[in-house]
Amino acid sequence: MRVYIAGHCRYREPVPFAEVDGVRLHYLDAGQGQPALVLLHAFPLHSGMWAPQVEHLSSERRIIAPDFLGFGGSDAPDSMYRYTMLGFADLLAGLLDRLGLDRVALCGLSMGGYVAFAFLRQYPERVSALVLADTRAAADTSQVFERRTDQQDQVARIGTTALVEVLLGGLLSDTTRATRLELVEQVRRLMANPAAGYIGALEAMKHRPDSTDALAGITVPTLVIVGEDDALAPPDVARDMQQRIPGSELAVLPHAGHLSNLEAAEEFNSAVAAFLARL
Repeated sequence: MRVYIAGHCRYREPVPFAEVDGVRLHYLDAGQGQPALVLLHAFPLHSGMWAPQVEHLSSERRIIAPDFLGFGGSDAPDSMYRYTMLGFADLLAGLLDRLGLDRVALCGLSMGGYVAFAFLRQYPERVSALVLADTRAAADTSQVFERRTDQQDQVARIGTTALVEVLLGGLLSDTTRATRLELVEQVRRLMANPAAGYIGALEAMKHRPDSTDALAGITVPTLVIVGEDDALAPPDVARDMQQRIPGSELAVLPHAGHLSNLEAAEEFNSAVAAFLARL
């Protein structure tokens, strides 16, 4: 198959879209080698957030990074009830079928971690290894549930602009926001997604099941990553998950907040590369 060069990454032709269960999904597809690594993005970003990982890790293996329904170049249905964690997992399974990938290593950050839990629950035989980054197994508390509902109402009334600015405060560490203005602007651009995607993903997150009890049953090699300054899924949450998953590893990345793959990209890449090399 022919490839084209974008930056330092080798992407497949043609421009990667797939029709899955009646919706059009956009995804990045770079590199080669097994097991393929699937990168699942955070809310409310898209697959572009994985650029540092695609560039670095695709030299050793194939990287797939889909846009969830409602984000990036994928379709964005208006009905918020089209968006569920199980639905995201089913679409991912359909995409992997289209790509001929039976079993993959799965890496999910934040909301991507929620999708990883849903995928592992529904398709355990298709996961060879797991990376859980800046995420949590627990379901939303009632307080978080209500906040997400308020955010849905806000987006429905006035759009996403005001919410983007609020969310930036939690996604990035204080150090990043004070000293890395170019990265702050990059993340702001990555958050430019359809209002329907925001509302739908908030609905999916509100109603996701608690995965805490399932942690002890995870049998594939697992790496838990967290930014040391993550305020949304802090290191204590990551340590608790790691202690519940048999044989799992923990990497705490310095000077990084919730988007540790961007704030500490070199350390994130090194941790994932070393983990995958041991498989």
